[in-house]
Amino acid sequence: MRLQEKTIEEIRKSLDIVNVIGEYVQLRKQGKNYVGLCPFHDERTPSFSVSPDKQLYHCFGCGAGGNIFTFIMEIEGLSFVEAAQFLAEKANIDLGSSFSQASAARHGHSRAQPQIMDGMNLLTKFYHYLLVTAKYGSPGMNYLKTRAFTREMIDRFQIGYAVNSWNAATSLIRKRRIDTAQMEKAGVIAKRGFDNKYFDRFRNRIIFPIFNPRGQPVALAGRTLGDEKPKYLNTPESSIFHKGNILYGYHLARQSIRKSNQAVLLEGYVDVIRAHQAGITNSVASMGTSLTEAQAAALARIAETIIICYDSDDAGVEASFRAASMFDKSRTMVKIAKMPEGLDPDDYIRKFGGDRFKSEVIGASQTLMTFKMDYFRRKRNLSDEGDRLLYIEEVVREIHTLQRAVERDHYLRLLSEEFSISLDVLKRQERQMAREAKRSKARDERIRPAAFSVANKILPAYEMAERRLLARMMKSRDIAERVQQALGGTFSSELHQALAAYLYAYYEEDNPPDEARFIQRLVDPQLQQKAVELSMMPMSEQADEREIEDCIHQVIKHSKAAMIADKEEERKRAEQSGQYERAAQLVSEIIGIKKQLELRGE
Repeated sequence: MRLQEKTIEEIRKSLDIVNVIGEYVQLRKQGKNYVGLCPFHDERTPSFSVSPDKQLYHCFGCGAGGNIFTFIMEIEGLSFVEAAQFLAEKANIDLGSSFSQASAARHGHSRAQPQIMDGMNLLTKFYHYLLVTAKYGSPGMNYLKTRAFTREMIDRFQIGYAVNSWNAATSLIRKRRIDTAQMEKAGVIAKRGFDNKYFDRFRNRIIFPIFNPRGQPVALAGRTLGDEKPKYLNTPESSIFHKGNILYGYHLARQSIRKSNQAVLLEGYVDVIRAHQAGITNSVASMGTSLTEAQAAALARIAETIIICYDSDDAGVEASFRAASMFDKSRTMVKIAKMPEGLDPDDYIRKFGGDRFKSEVIGASQTLMTFKMDYFRRKRNLSDEGDRLLYIEEVVREIHTLQRAVERDHYLRLLSEEFSISLDVLKRQERQMAREAKRSKARDERIRPAAFSVANKILPAYEMAERRLLARMMKSRDIAERVQQALGGTFSSELHQALAAYLYAYYEEDNPPDEARFIQRLVDPQLQQKAVELSMMPMSEQADEREIEDCIHQVIKHSKAAMIADKEEERKRAEQSGQYERAAQLVSEIIGIKKQLELRGE
C-alpha cells in the first residue's frame, strides 16, 4: 500500500463515523445502526442510516452514501485532500508534507490551499493582536469596555481592531507574500483609481471575524467606533464565504447546541457575543439577514428545539415569522422568545443581566402556534366582525397543520373560549380543511412524479441477484472467487461490471474482506455510492449456500436470455437479407443455449 493510502487508512480507523456525522446530524440508535434525518435532502421521516460496524452511511431516500471522507466532502463542500486534512486534525494525525501532492494527484483535486483563506487567517490574528496590544489597540479596547465586553469574549470570538492607517494590512499582506489581487477580491484591501495602489479598507474599526463551521475565518465585519458611515463594513461573498450558508458563532456553539439539544437564534454579532458572555453558549445569528434554508437545515440537523429571539419591532416579528417557516419541513420544535419593546438581546442583558434574559426571555418563549396567533392578531381589528372571522379562519388553518392531535385540540379550545364559538363547529371546520389539504396533496402527487421513484422501484429478479452477489462479495473472499469462476464479468450493468472487476483486483492484491476499506479505494464517486448502497442492504449476516447458487443462476439465466434475444434479432435480419445458411447457424446456436439452460434446471 502506498504511503498516502496508509495514511488515509489510519485516519479512517482512528475516527468513529457515528461521532463524526453526529456533529452534523441528530442520530438515534436503531438496532445495530443509527438513524436520523438526511442532511442532503428534506425529509420528515428518518431514512439516513449510519453503520458503526461498516463505518458507512447511506440514505435510503435520496441515495447519498459513503464513508467519513465522502460525508465531510459533501457536508462541508471540500475536496478530498481538504476533507482528509480536516479529519486528520480531528484524529491528531500528521499528514506529512508529501500527502497533499500525492493525494491531490490521485483524486484530481487542487493541492494549493486558497490564498484568500491564508490571508483571512493572517488578518484575523493581526487585527486581534492590534486590539489586545496597548500600544495600538487602546481606542478599540476602550470602546469595547464601554460596551461591557469581557476579555474572555474578545479572545473567544477573536475580536480585533483595525488601526487608523491606510496600509497596515496591505504592508503585512505583501510582507507575507500573499496575493494582493486575491485579497482585493476578498474585500479586505482596495485599489485606488488614480494610481492603482492598494490601501486598507478597514480603518479605525472594531473587527468581527466570521468563521465557517470548522472554525476558520472566511470573512470580516468592521464596525465604526463612532457615528461614521457606513456603521458596518463587511467583506463581500467570495470563493470561501457564502453568507447564506454560515451562522455567526456556529463553530463555538455547536457543542453546546448538541448537548442541550436546543439552539437560540439571534440577529447580530453583538447579540451572540453578549449571549455567550451571559452563559447562553448555544446562541448563533443569521448575521442580520433573513434566515436561509441552508442555515435552517444546519440547525435542524443538530437540535430538536430552535428558539428564535429577534427584535420586537414589526420588522423583527416579520423576520421571526419567516424564520419559523423555514423549519416547516423538519421535525424541529420552534419557539419564539419575545423581547420587550425597544430592546435587543444585547441591550436587555446589559440592562437586566444574563440570568433574567435566560429566565424571562429565553425561558418564557412561546410555542410557535401561540406566536402565530399573536402575529395574525396584530394584522386584524378584532372589534370588526369581518376581521374577526378572517382571524379565526387563519388560526384554524394553522391549527390543522399541527402534527399532534392534543395540540390541535388545545388551540381549538382556546379559540372557542375566546370568541364563544362552539368547539364542535371549530373541529368540523378544521377537519374540512384537513380533507381539502389531503385532496390537494393527492392531486399534486398524481401530477408530480415521486422524487425517489428510481430508488424505490421493484427491481427485476436478475438485477436483485446481482446486487446481492456484489454485497456478499464485499463481505467474503470465498464468495468473490466463486462468483468470478461462475460469472466473471457477466453482469447486466456497467456499474455492476466495474464493481465486480474492482473486487476481483482487490482480493488478488491479498487484501482482507473489509467493505469500508474497499469502498475507500474506489475513486469514482458513482461507483463508491453504489458500493455503499449495496453494503447497507438489509441482509442476513451469513450467506446461505442456496442463496448464492440461486443468485448465480438468475444472472446466468438473464445473460443467456439476452443472448438468445440478440441472436433471434440477427436471425431475422439474416433471413430477410437471404443469408439462409447464417440464419440456420444462428438457429442451431439458439437451440444450444436453450439446452444449456435446461441442463441447469432453468
